[in-house]
Amino acid sequence: MSGYANWVALRTIVTKEVLRFSRIWIQTILPPVITMGLYFIIFGGLIGSRIGEMEGIRYMDFIVPGLIMMAVITNSYSNVVSSFYSAKFQRHLEEMLVSPVPNYLIILGFVAGGICRGLAVGVAVTLISMIFSPLSIHNLAITLSVVLLTATLFALAGLINGVFARSFDDISIVPTFILTPLTYLGGVFYSITLLPEFWQGASMLNPILYMVNAFRYGFLGVADIGLATSYGIIIGFVVLLYGVALFLLNKGVGIRN
Repeated sequence: MSGYANWVALRTIVTKEVLRFSRIWIQTILPPVITMGLYFIIFGGLIGSRIGEMEGIRYMDFIVPGLIMMAVITNSYSNVVSSFYSAKFQRHLEEMLVSPVPNYLIILGFVAGGICRGLAVGVAVTLISMIFSPLSIHNLAITLSVVLLTATLFALAGLINGVFARSFDDISIVPTFILTPLTYLGGVFYSITLLPEFWQGASMLNPILYMVNAFRYGFLGVADIGLATSYGIIIGFVVLLYGVALFLLNKGVGIRN
């Protein structure tokens, strides 16, 4: 395929993915925004008023970056896993695979759709957060790059989950038993400096911790982990998951039965 044909194919997949979640925004965008709003009220307003400060920062301000990142992670992941599995279930993924469209473009199309939904929800949650906390961005470049890389990472993870899923129940196993616990233990609501030494070390095994901390640095200029380490972990996972996703698609895993 020519470069223009590749561009048309990619644009078509991305457009389909964006229209898919934007047409039902009451189901895809509004619920996570309401959920995060409740987090702001309960954790930031009610509990946060008793905690006071975290690392010298007002608790409400401290949790805002983490809650935004939580929304981006869950929505970029869930968009791709549900969309990719639906494409398998409805059998039109096979049509894409036998077409001249390269597999890497199929991956990029689905991932771009996940990124768009993750960022859309992230922007909406950011606007809601401004009701409770004044918007303050310490470094815009770090903030945007981290949120984009994180959305890419979890969109790829969602695609891999979709490859292996054999039923609609399978697409909820990873978010429920792996993604949600890792997110809550990823420093969204606390600084790991509060933990005992052993649990600080254990927390370092959680990749979401690096994303939350890098994003918090972009907002507030404070982090428990160095930026170079955080970027290295995030980019490393993006490259690894992209390689795995491309390998699985090339081999037809979960598709050629």
